[in-house]
Amino acid sequence: MGNIFYFILAAFFEISGCYLFWLYFKSEKSILLLIPAVLSLMAFAFILTKIDAASAGRTYAIYGGIYIICSLVWMYKVESFSPDLWDFIGAGICLLGAMVILFAPR
Repeated sequence: MGNIFYFILAAFFEISGCYLFWLYFKSEKSILLLIPAVLSLMAFAFILTKIDAASAGRTYAIYGGIYIICSLVWMYKVESFSPDLWDFIGAGICLLGAMVILFAPR
């Protein structure tokens, strides 16, 4: 379960950092947002190294499914947009794929 915590924490930092870039470039907010954006993305990359896995590529593949779920939660909680049926279906498919990779007998 420790890995799941790190995946979710990494997603929070990646989404936060990217969102701050989004605000700067798309909403013409202060350039100072790029400082915490870069720090957040650095934290994201560091946190992914804490995941107990033999392969970086497999870690990123699993992370992709979790990232999608976290992105939809972000969209709902931070941006106040409600996911639609297609968001839920797509996220479910991706999460299922991530779980196959994560829990496959090796």
